[in-house]
Amino acid sequence: MPAAPVPLFETDRFEAQKKMLKLVGGSFFLRDLNGRLLAYSKQKAFKLKEDIAVFEDEEMTRKLLQIQADRILDYAASYSVVDAITNIKVGSLRRKGWTSVLRDSWEVLDAAGTVRGKVVEDNPALALIRRFIDFAGLFLPETFHIEYDGKTVGTMKQNFLGIPPKFTVDLTADVDRVFPRQLAVATVVLLLAIEGRQ
Repeated sequence: MPAAPVPLFETDRFEAQKKMLKLVGGSFFLRDLNGRLLAYSKQKAFKLKEDIAVFEDEEMTRKLLQIQADRILDYAASYSVVDAITNIKVGSLRRKGWTSVLRDSWEVLDAAGTVRGKVVEDNPALALIRRFIDFAGLFLPETFHIEYDGKTVGTMKQNFLGIPPKFTVDLTADVDRVFPRQLAVATVVLLLAIEGRQ
């Protein structure tokens, strides 16, 4: 019997928010725009390599995704994204090394390791200001543009003042749904998980 559809992967607009007052590791809530919980993500504490699971609910009854880094240092890490329901690798996300120190930039790879797209911070000048003046992104929230197969398929926008840190993901431009939603979820969770560690 096939697994029930995952509402999170059917939703083109949702919000991802980091749980505040978490001293070790990280927890993230993904909700639709009406506030309904779509998924809960937990980042394992004290791991040398990033290891993040995304579950259907806060009780962690069904795992949806597993996101794992291939190395300890995250400035050029590649993060494998596995659909935990089918146990099939969907693809991976790779930080653009030292480029991401000045302006966050990610490559989106398919399961075969072919680069299919990118997720890039909006404006190079604003990115520099965020790094050196508004380092928490409170007054100049980040916007990321998502491209896949040569087309702009969506955006991820950080909330103003960033407390608690939250992104709104909008994939409505991806009318043909070419960008795997599992990779969209993994991207926004990673952005929240590594917030402030550029």
